[in-house]
Amino acid sequence: MFHEQTLHFGYAVRDAEPRLRVTQRFEETAELVARAFAGLGVDARIGEIEGEYCPGEHSVNARGETKLMGLGQRVIKDGAYVGGVVVVAGADRVRDVLVPVYDALGLGWRPEVTGSLLDEVPGIGWEDVRAALVAEYAALYELESVELDSEALALARRLTPAHRSPST
Repeated sequence: MFHEQTLHFGYAVRDAEPRLRVTQRFEETAELVARAFAGLGVDARIGEIEGEYCPGEHSVNARGETKLMGLGQRVIKDGAYVGGVVVVAGADRVRDVLVPVYDALGLGWRPEVTGSLLDEVPGIGWEDVRAALVAEYAALYELESVELDSEALALARRLTPAHRSPST
């Protein structure tokens, strides 16, 4: 997660041969996210935009011009985890953080192709995006809501300050 106006989502699956379905998981997840964004009124497309940060063919973009969501996947013995980060608002904050990183690494990128859902749909909020993603997942899977226990929440609160950028 970049900042509090970005949304991270993910899921883990048991799979005896997870490497055989890497592309399938990427495609299915990108399609699900693109449907969720389209339902919010975004001209959502799947594919890498030249010069995007963390480039990937399964990024979801707006109008083929600005990246809105990136996907990653971790494969382990007997399973896989797929996760994505959606920029709901504050694309400028994502750009500002990445400029020195890409400069230091000597990698070319185009900060102007970093977008947000709020840039595409005025007034949209984090909760709207969460609800759209949950609805798309619920159409395909049986979802179960689980509350984090107090120990996990306390640990998250304790560790959060160490992971905030100096500007927050």
